[in-house]
Amino acid sequence: MDLESVIHKNTIKEESWKTLLTLAYQSLGVVYGDLSTSPLYVYKSTFAEDIQHSDTNEEIYGVLSFVFWTLTLIPLLKYVFIVLRADDNGEGGTFALYSLLCRHARVSLLPNTQLADEDLTEYTMDNGTVPINKKNVGLGLKTLLEKHRVLQRVLLVLALIGTCMVIGDGVLTPAISVFSAVSGLELSMSKEQHRYVEVPVACIILIFLFALQHYGTHRVGCLFAPVVMTWLLCISTIGVYNIFHWNPHVYQALSPYYMFKFLKKTQKGGWMSLGGILLCITGSEAMYADLGHFSQLSIKIAFTFLVYPSLILAYMGQAAYLSRHHSLESDYRIGFYVSVPVKLRWPVLAIAILQAVVGSQAVITGTFSIIKQCSALGCFPKVKIIHTSSKMHGQIYIPEINWSLMLLCLAITVGFRDTKRMGNAAGLAVITVMLVTTCLMSLVMVLCWHKSILLAVCFLLFFGSIEALYFSASLIKFLEGAWVPIALSLIFLIAMYVWHYGTIKKYEFDVQNKVPINWLLSLGPSLGIVRVKGIGLIHTELVSGIPAIFSHFVTNLPAFHQVVIFLCIKSVQVPHVKPQERFLVGRVGPKEYRLYRCIARYGYRDIHKDDMEFEKDLVCSIAEFIRSDTSEYGLGLGGSFEEDTKMTVVGTSASNMEGVVRMSSEDGDQEDCQMEGPSSELIEVKSPEKLRKRVRFVVPDSPQIDWDVREELLELMEAKEAGMAFILSHSYVRAKSGSSWIKQVVINYGYDFLRRNSRGPSYALSIPHASTLEVGMIYHV
Repeated sequence: MDLESVIHKNTIKEESWKTLLTLAYQSLGVVYGDLSTSPLYVYKSTFAEDIQHSDTNEEIYGVLSFVFWTLTLIPLLKYVFIVLRADDNGEGGTFALYSLLCRHARVSLLPNTQLADEDLTEYTMDNGTVPINKKNVGLGLKTLLEKHRVLQRVLLVLALIGTCMVIGDGVLTPAISVFSAVSGLELSMSKEQHRYVEVPVACIILIFLFALQHYGTHRVGCLFAPVVMTWLLCISTIGVYNIFHWNPHVYQALSPYYMFKFLKKTQKGGWMSLGGILLCITGSEAMYADLGHFSQLSIKIAFTFLVYPSLILAYMGQAAYLSRHHSLESDYRIGFYVSVPVKLRWPVLAIAILQAVVGSQAVITGTFSIIKQCSALGCFPKVKIIHTSSKMHGQIYIPEINWSLMLLCLAITVGFRDTKRMGNAAGLAVITVMLVTTCLMSLVMVLCWHKSILLAVCFLLFFGSIEALYFSASLIKFLEGAWVPIALSLIFLIAMYVWHYGTIKKYEFDVQNKVPINWLLSLGPSLGIVRVKGIGLIHTELVSGIPAIFSHFVTNLPAFHQVVIFLCIKSVQVPHVKPQERFLVGRVGPKEYRLYRCIARYGYRDIHKDDMEFEKDLVCSIAEFIRSDTSEYGLGLGGSFEEDTKMTVVGTSASNMEGVVRMSSEDGDQEDCQMEGPSSELIEVKSPEKLRKRVRFVVPDSPQIDWDVREELLELMEAKEAGMAFILSHSYVRAKSGSSWIKQVVINYGYDFLRRNSRGPSYALSIPHASTLEVGMIYHV
């Protein structure tokens, strides 16, 4: 028996290692595409103009030393060994850090947060356990952040700056990667011909790249990892060849001594050239941003044992070649391709172009992902999000953003036509994101990990000083291309903050103009009007109280629906909400009023279901609440209306599949959810012929179901069969009289422009127009 258990354990270990290595291999195509492309343009950007080469190797050795230690300290030490540990339930990125901080200190500026959200499984760290803060480490810092709203806004702006620079990187990386790959044509044609060929070819590749986004990357994603693997093996092999063929002693440049010698000799020119050197870590942030697609260990293994050594060998090989070719000035200008053996240049050029496309694809996908997160957390206007794969998590496509990125990318390529200025722009975007990550990470160490403030300060000073040095070198080239990411980020930052500010003000207006519960109770169960069959679904941002839009209906319409549901779809500060924790359901007023509140909670990375699936889950959750509810009244009596503690957590129908029986339907176009006794099992009847199905309830004659519960379920069934009407508020937000001119510009022009050009609620995008009723309301904020 002991032998069998040992064999079983070994089998499990082998399978886990196979899975781990498979993930590490797959991560090459998604995570390391951009980072692996950097050897194409690092030396070319570094030696562009700032450094005058001499007959000695001091400049070349100095640059190689900087590249080696930058790759070692930032991607390897900072990201692999430290930052990757700060995952938000497996997710990474700037907003993951911000989300962690919001949950460990009450610094979230999301308006409709509830105490019930803190009971979510993923709200706590490390699979449901929060590290115990025995020594009250960072308690003063936490109190300081929670007390001063200005600091909370600074924290939000810091996260938004990092996000905006990621979007800027989504514009610049495809341009410089494709342009640098195509620049290899310079070696096979005259300078005059090359000038007229390089830009058009780069533009054609970029247009092709962005045009493919609509189809999703899952169809060609299986080719990404082999392309990056081939590229890494190619550049490392060429690097080894150049080292042994041209200069076997180039390893001496790995000594930090050559960095100081380089700066001492080149002085200001050497400092300015750091803007080109920092391009060697372009794409390092993807290790953390794409953490949700892979595991920590798989990303660490791929970088430590393949990507890092391959890049070091590639840079050493280029330096070895350049150290023996001082006389050819073009060698410094062309960069990578001149160090490739002549017979291999065309195959390497083809692989490089494929690699540039893969690297660009990873950045574009990352841009879509972070914009989705921003939109979910109320920091970006609502955009159309298309899920291109039903199997692969995170594969999304945003048409408006895609074509905007393409136009900006083409403008950069045609406008600059120069790797140096593109490199200056890309470098500033990359290093800004890293600085933001360093700042947020130091706060996470104190507030989330409960490490000493001294350790966090040391982390901030060590990595912050290195990144600040590169940041200053990039910023000094403001007029030589570095203005591009600043301009792009400023535009996006203003748009995001205006949207966030307007959203908060609109919510505050809703809260201040809620209808009192006493008004509702005074109307009686009929609400003073005729109640007709059907369900009225009123969309609201409120998580408690009756929205003002409801009083407009009751006072102006002669009839209203038999069942009314106040629906709030909100995002919470976690990446995912489990299906069994999706809905919070409660009553508004007594049972006979048939008024319900349903709050659908989504994480910032969750996929919103289509309208039919969402409608089914919503009605099933109301039915489950009715069956399990034992209270006589809903929220609102005895002055407890503002509380949401009496709301019940109800999962989606998909999360309650235990005991579900599937059977054929006679009419073939309906889906039955049958309530059976106290266990409330749902019997789904699905038709394999049609994708879109209706939902109806069959309430059997059972003595186990209370008569009142049975009657209420029957009413819900009849209302659902009669149809569902969606009531949406079409809001016009205006600054109230007496507001400052800045607020009037922000609200009346900025927010209004963004609102008119944004999408409605995601679940309402495909609702038939005949079922939708929009009510105009003016908000004076």
